[in-house]
Amino acid sequence: MTTALRRYPVLVALCLAALFMIVPFLIVTVNAVKSPSEYSRHGPLSLPHGVYLDGLKDFWQRVDYTQKLINSTLISGSVALLATALSVLNAYAIGIGRIRGRTWVLAFFVLANMVPQEALVYPLYYLSKQAGLYDTRLSVIIVFTVIQSAFGTYLLSSVLGQFPREIVEAARIDGANKWQILVRIVVPVSRPTLGVLLVFFFIWTWNEFLLPLVMLVSNDNQTVSVALGVLQGQRLMDATMTNAAALLGVLPAIVFFLVFQRTLTRGIAAGAVK
Repeated sequence: MTTALRRYPVLVALCLAALFMIVPFLIVTVNAVKSPSEYSRHGPLSLPHGVYLDGLKDFWQRVDYTQKLINSTLISGSVALLATALSVLNAYAIGIGRIRGRTWVLAFFVLANMVPQEALVYPLYYLSKQAGLYDTRLSVIIVFTVIQSAFGTYLLSSVLGQFPREIVEAARIDGANKWQILVRIVVPVSRPTLGVLLVFFFIWTWNEFLLPLVMLVSNDNQTVSVALGVLQGQRLMDATMTNAAALLGVLPAIVFFLVFQRTLTRGIAAGAVK
């Protein structure tokens, strides 16, 4: 064991990190299918004697989880697609187009990433009220598209700044315009990086709580994370239903991550090779 620690410290650290992430998920899963009486008698670390699904069913019906799942999927998917597209357009102008004041523009995007969401709550609330978009899913989609694309623009600008100029010049000599260069050359070459951004934007938006809580007040428009917070604040759940809610809240994001795991791995590997 000591020899393994000395030879493969990074591998051991990764295994420990994976263990610390998997164990809480397993505990939540076990307690989600445990009855309240069994939980109170044996505690959270005991194995269930049977599968108790009433906690999952009660939570599903109480918060109308089907509608919340649709809202979160629609918002997160739209933000992921729109923010990635906007990041590509911005980074193409900054990284390849070499616009004037490129350094200051990048500094602006870095600053936008550093602004805490608490500072944006009132301005966004006021603007959405004035625009007639308050308590609509479109308002949240617009806000998070801008927020996520700030990070995406900064990342892609660094990637496209190293894009081979010879390829771009050869395409221009062959008669390709700016849009053709972007669609037929830049986007296909940068597809692994775009896939990574798409996955991250979806998961980040799915887990957002503060801004959706402020911007979406009606029950029909709320997301999964907001429904979890609101119901827990009302103290209407026992321990097993709380674990069931946590499981249903995180499970879709995990499934999405596993489905696109190959895309994420390709993107990271491509970035390492470059």
